[in-house]
Order: sequence, then C-alpha cells, then structure tokens
Amino acid sequence: MTLDRPMYRVKRRLLGNPLTTERVSEEKLSNRTALGVLASDCISSSAYGSEEMLRVLVPVAGAAAFTMVMPVTGAILLVLLLLTLCYSDVVTIYTRAGGSYVVARENFGPNVAQVAAVALLVDYIVTVAVQVSAGTSALISLAHLAGNGWTGVDHLQLPVSVAVIVLLAYGNLRGIREAGRMFALPAYLFIAAMGLVFLVAAVRGLTGTLPHADLHAPGVVPLGTPGEGWLYGASLFIVLRSFANGGSSLTGLEAISNGISAFREPQGHNARRTLVAMSCVLAVLVLGVSTLAHFTHAVPYTDGTPTVIAQEARLAFGEGVLGTTGLVFVQLATALVLYTGANTPFTGFPYLASFVAQDRFLPRVLTRRGHRLAFSNGIVTLAALSLALLLVTGANVDKLVALYAIGVFTAFTMAGGGLTAYHWRRHEPLRQVKITTNALAALVSAAVVLIFAVTKFTEGAWLVVVIFPLGVWVLMRINREYRREAAALELLPSGADRPRTHRHQVFVLVESLDLAALKALRYAHELRPDTLRAVHFAIDEAHARRLASRWASTAATSVDLELVACPDRRLRHAMRELAVRITQGGDTSLTVLVPRRMYANVLGKLLHRGTGEKMSRTLEQLPHVVVTILPFNASHAMRALERHHLPDMD
Repeated sequence: MTLDRPMYRVKRRLLGNPLTTERVSEEKLSNRTALGVLASDCISSSAYGSEEMLRVLVPVAGAAAFTMVMPVTGAILLVLLLLTLCYSDVVTIYTRAGGSYVVARENFGPNVAQVAAVALLVDYIVTVAVQVSAGTSALISLAHLAGNGWTGVDHLQLPVSVAVIVLLAYGNLRGIREAGRMFALPAYLFIAAMGLVFLVAAVRGLTGTLPHADLHAPGVVPLGTPGEGWLYGASLFIVLRSFANGGSSLTGLEAISNGISAFREPQGHNARRTLVAMSCVLAVLVLGVSTLAHFTHAVPYTDGTPTVIAQEARLAFGEGVLGTTGLVFVQLATALVLYTGANTPFTGFPYLASFVAQDRFLPRVLTRRGHRLAFSNGIVTLAALSLALLLVTGANVDKLVALYAIGVFTAFTMAGGGLTAYHWRRHEPLRQVKITTNALAALVSAAVVLIFAVTKFTEGAWLVVVIFPLGVWVLMRINREYRREAAALELLPSGADRPRTHRHQVFVLVESLDLAALKALRYAHELRPDTLRAVHFAIDEAHARRLASRWASTAATSVDLELVACPDRRLRHAMRELAVRITQGGDTSLTVLVPRRMYANVLGKLLHRGTGEKMSRTLEQLPHVVVTILPFNASHAMRALERHHLPDMD
C-alpha cells in the first residue's frame, strides 16, 4: 500500500518517476545536443538583432540606414570574435558552471563577483521574456504575411507568450536529458531555414529578381531624411545607439560557460568546441540577415510585426504556393528556435543560482535537486520572475530589449577583466596575446554597457541601473546573515550541547480535551521532565469550568489540569509572563508543547483556530524556553474512530 500523498502522486504523474542522485552523471548533454540546447539563445538572437539596429537608424537616416547597417554589423562581428576568444579561455580554465561569476570570484574575490552574479541572473530573466516575446511575434508575422493581412491576432501576443513560458518550465522540471531532446531540434531547423533563405535570395539577387520591400507601407517605422540631425553632431550618438541595440545579437554567448556542468567529460574541451561552432553559426546568421536587409530594404514596423526576418523570407521566396510554404517553414523554425532560446536560461539560471547559493550569497534551497535531478527551485523562480516581467511590459520586444544587453555585457566585462587578471599573474606561452585579447573584450563590453545605459535610460534601462546595486546589496545581505550564523557557532564554548539548567519543566497547552492534547501529554511523559503541567488559559470562564470538569472526570490522563486566569484575553502575553516567571532564576528550563490540529478538509480548518505558530513566535526569544509544535491529523483520527478502531496518535 502506497503512503504517497495525493500531491506527490500528481507530481509523479506530471514529471515522471523520480531519478536517484546516482544518475546525475548520466544526465549530461552530447556536443550536438548541447549546441541545440545551450546555443539556441545565442543563435536565435540573429532573428531580431539586425532589426533592432534598423529601428534606430531608419527614423534618422531613412533609406541610407540600409547601407549604414553593414558597418555596424561588422563592428558587432568584431566584438563577437573578441568574446569568442575570451569565453574559449573561460570554458578551458573554469570547468564549473557559473561562467563570468566564477571568473570574477576567483580573480576579484566573492564580493566583486556578486556584480557578475546579478548581471547574469537579470540577463537570464530578461532573456526568457525577450525570446518568448520575439517567438510569438514570429508567429503573428506569419499570420500577417501568409494570411494576407489577417487582423485580430495581435492581442494573442501576451497570452501565447505566457503559455510558452509555462510549457518551458514544465519541460525543464522533467529533467535535463528530456529537455535536451525536446529543445535541440529547433536550432538545427532554424539554421536550415535561414540557409535556404540566404541561398534563394543569393540566386535571385544574382539574376536580378530579388524585390525590395515597400518603405511606405502602412505601419512601417517612419523614414527620416539623411540630413536631419547629421549636421548637428548627432550621427555618432545614433550609430552608437544602433551598435548597442545590435549587441542584443550577442546575448546568449555566455550560456555555454554557465552551463558547462551539463557537458560530458572532458567538459572544457567539449564546451570549447561547441562554443566555436556556435559563434561561427551566429556570425553567418547575423551577417546574412543584415546583408539581406541591405539589399531588400526590409524595414521594421512600429508594432513589431511583421518582423524584418519574416519580410526577408517573403521577399526571397516570393508569392504563390511554394513561396508561402517556404515562409511558413522559416517562421515556424524562427518561432521554435526563439522559444527554445528561452529554454537556455532554464539550464543556466538554476546552475548559476545553485553555485551562488553554495557560496552563501543566495538561499541554500536553490542548491537542492528536485524530483527529476533538475534544480527545481531555480526553474520555478526563473519562470515566476519572467512571467512578471512579461506582464509588466506586455510582451513587447522593443521595450524588453532596453533591459536586455546591460546585464549580459556586464557579465562579458567581468569575464574579460577577470581573465586579464588571471593571465597577468602567470608566465605562460602567448601571455601577452591573451592579456590583450581579454582586456579588449572587457573594454568593448564595458563601452556597450555605458552606451546602452545612456541611450536607453529613458526607455527602461533605468530599471536595470537601479536593480543592479539593489541586487548586489541583497546578495551581500544574505551572505552577511550566513556569516553571522557561522561566526556565532564558532563563539560557542566546548560542551555547548549540554544542559545549562538543573530543572526541566514541560507545559502542555490545552485548548480542549481531545486526541491532540492526549498525544502531546504522551510525548511529554517520554521527555521525563522534573515537572509536567497541563495548562489552560481561561479566556472564557464558562468554557474553562466545563473543561476542568471533563478533565477531572476522565480516566484518559493522569496529569491535573491547571487553569491560568487571563481576564484581558491576551493569551500570548499571559503565556509569556508565565514562562518568564518559571525561568527567571536561570536554574529551570521550560519546554512548551503546542498541539497543532491538522484537517484534510477546508471545513475542519475553518472550525478550529490554530494558535500554535503565534505562540511559538511569542516565546522563541526567551532564554531557557523551547517551543515544540506537535502536528496531529485530526481527520485521520476521526476516520479511525468512525471505523471503530483505536486512533493512532503517533
């Protein structure tokens, strides 16, 4: 006969049978699966990175924006090269989950490392919201283009995005391996789909049949004129802002270093190979999308749909059955990879949170593996925070991007700076090259953070600027509390576990004569105190007299009932005064047993008040006083009585 509770049976039904701790080594990802799972976030960023550049350039430079996007893309690819070299170092040297957090902790100390921790945690939360929102935009874009301008679908942006986050959380709660199999395929479908778009567009471009987008279609971002603002020194500001927006293409690059624990042995070697493959794919995708935008003049829309990448697919494939089929394939693959890109944080966030918690900067509950060996508490926390962010922003990609790149580029800065310090202290081959590369990666990443904070401050970046110091303070506060507990333990003298008093009294608080009170008295006898007292505080004198009469007439207990007057009905105050009076000499310790009645049905909970927790909080600060709450399943006992059996009070 199973003793599992109903909620646990539901949990097993939803998540599958529990996995034993010994199987954690089996729950690892092959390189191909890891590329699909961990690189989805990074690869899928190409679906909106170029569009975010154009969203800044088009209103100012007009049609010239499609020329300017190419040098900005080139700058983004140079940053990608620097960061790839930097993170190749990270995964080779630091083979534990945590990425830039580990680098910062080992080279700058645990306190400075909390900047990287907050940066990565914030980035993961925003990544889930951005990727899911962009994936839903891809589906809505498909409805607009393939459905000949369907209307009435834009309102689905938020509910669909919420549903996807819930589904992602569920998939990851089932465990690493099943999540890997589920989420690896879309990355390869997206690569194939975009490769097909580039190939068809290249053929049509060479034959002179590649069309241009309509720059004056209803709903497009209004085109500026090249002369507006440029003569007043605004050009550099706009280009920098576009560059910062384009930096969103590189988000997710750190996912492999943060999830390195999910790789098979040798972890560093496998992670480095996967990282290089991911960066090469990302470079081709970003360059391809920007190049197509350059030639087709695919322009962003004010409401975000249809997206630039959807327009490029439509222009490349054309109209007709084949063209629509190709468009559907591209958009479905795009939506899937964006959704699964949102899955990457569900792998990285729990690992990172667990690692930070091991350093005692987050609650230790985040270090526990759940039913299926996943860090369930981290997964649930990430899902809840991402859903909250999604609801606040209405799943608007443009609003979310303003919060996006600051976190990840702060992490890039910490990784580059940490590795610079690491190589500076060592004499090794290519030392100067490694120092230069990592220092450049740190400086460029810091520049992107500064540019983003300034140019996007009024568009929501102020929130991240405020959250960062607040988040670091919270982590430091948690660590200080853990350190205080550890320091207090060190101050205890030898033999601190021995009793410091000569007498031990036990009080059993009695509300009524019932099975819960009898169980508490039985337990009290087993403690073998010097004095055992059953105490009832007489708030209602009539009830107290009836209780005393019943108590005296029953043979179920051998302990006399004491009535303590409580005319002002301040039960906890009266209990506190009694406890202080008993223990004030310092020679007597007091244990207070509080029966806690539990009921399976709501009616039972409503009919009986529970004062145990309140009493415990009142007495817990007193010296020489211990409060123990004794749970008693009243519903189970009553069912046993109804079946004419003696209830098991244990």
